[in-house]
Amino acid sequence: MMKKSVLFIGCLLCTSLLAAQNVYTLEDCRKMALDNNKSNKIAQAESTKAEYERKAAVTKFFPDLSIKGAYVRNGDELSLISEDIFLPIGTMSNGSFSLTPSQINNSWTILGGQAVPLDANGVPFDPRKNPEKIQWKEYTTIPADQLTYDTRNIYVASLNLTQPVFMGGKIIAYNKICKLKKELADSKLNTLQEEILVNIDETYWQIVSLTSKKKAVEGLINLLNKMDQDVTTLIETGMATKTDQLSVAVKKNEAEMALFKVENGIHLSKMLLAQYCGIPLTEEFTLEDENNESLDLVVTEPVNMDEVYQKRSEIKSLSIASKLYKEKEHIERAKLMPSIALIGSYAGSNPSFKNGFDTKFEFDWHIGVTVNIPLLHWGENIFTLKAAKCETAIAQYKEEDTKEKIELQVTQSEFKHSEALRKLEISTRNYNKAEENLKQATIGFEEGVIPASNLMEAQTAWLSAKSNVIESAIEAKVSEINYKKATGTLLNQ
Repeated sequence: MMKKSVLFIGCLLCTSLLAAQNVYTLEDCRKMALDNNKSNKIAQAESTKAEYERKAAVTKFFPDLSIKGAYVRNGDELSLISEDIFLPIGTMSNGSFSLTPSQINNSWTILGGQAVPLDANGVPFDPRKNPEKIQWKEYTTIPADQLTYDTRNIYVASLNLTQPVFMGGKIIAYNKICKLKKELADSKLNTLQEEILVNIDETYWQIVSLTSKKKAVEGLINLLNKMDQDVTTLIETGMATKTDQLSVAVKKNEAEMALFKVENGIHLSKMLLAQYCGIPLTEEFTLEDENNESLDLVVTEPVNMDEVYQKRSEIKSLSIASKLYKEKEHIERAKLMPSIALIGSYAGSNPSFKNGFDTKFEFDWHIGVTVNIPLLHWGENIFTLKAAKCETAIAQYKEEDTKEKIELQVTQSEFKHSEALRKLEISTRNYNKAEENLKQATIGFEEGVIPASNLMEAQTAWLSAKSNVIESAIEAKVSEINYKKATGTLLNQ
């Protein structure tokens, strides 16, 4: 018996915990919707991507260091001369080449007190002007096979460094663009999240509204059930007729049909909210505000439009876009300016070209400066710069146009919210009167003073007034949400 009691209590606790888990607040629904929405996840990924691009842009200020290697297979060896070369042997004296009669076979003669060689026809000639007429006695040979090197396998390796010095402001502009892209992605994310929250809030309060109407209709059905019993009693005493009982039955059927429609509306609305939040469609859940008899409503106050512009994500996006296009102008302008960079490398090859063609790796270092000065591109860069300026102007015009529309939106949403609060105030007064009228009609009917038709009219008026109060309260809540969205405070509430 004790075990059964413990098991029963445990089941009750589990049931209560499960029931508690199925009650969601507005904040719960908002959080689940943001976590479940695929577009929101895409926007978050784009924001993360923009952050990585911003970090990558910063690296452009630093030197670029890389290792490169290559291998080339040639079909033939490299020969510096095509055949053996024969070089005559002469005399170098005091830095000049001279000839003596003992080094050539030419005959000599004396002209002007100097020895002059004779060609094969016995004609004197100047050996510096006509070296082909010299008849050498001795030659040295440069063999072609000694100037042939094995360059069929070539290996190259290098360590390279490039440091930008001046790029016309291109790198600075690129960094600013990546930073602005990150801000733009965050602003678009805020805009998307606001739209998601508006849909969630409207669906949430629609369910609350339908639940309240359901309770009102159920209250009316209870009144009609009691009235049906009272009419039956009055028929027995002769104070009511069958017609009165049929009228009550018809009214009760109408109320039950209204209850059926409201329950279907609740079911469909909860399915929509479940789809937004990622809740299984078969899960039974309730909302925290379904049993809340009163709603916390905010009375609008005059706002500063400059503050609204700063908070609205659409204005932020357009402002960022204007700045982004301005930086694109700087990039296009940089194409018209020279660029300067420092370069350095430590490179080697095999065969080595440092000392002949040694078949081994030999390295050497190199440093230098590269300068690129654009001269003639037929006006292409100027035209692209002007096009970038037009894009900047377009973004600024869009920003000004959006500001005007937002000002109108804020004014309209403020008016609608004030109107909804006023409507709620009037409908509440009407409901109080209808409730009092129903109370008096019920007493009068029970005492036999008024007919059943008057009581049913009072009940209908009460239900209508109750429905108007519920609709006005939800309308005021929804208009409050739209007002917060219009003023850019929805995400910061």
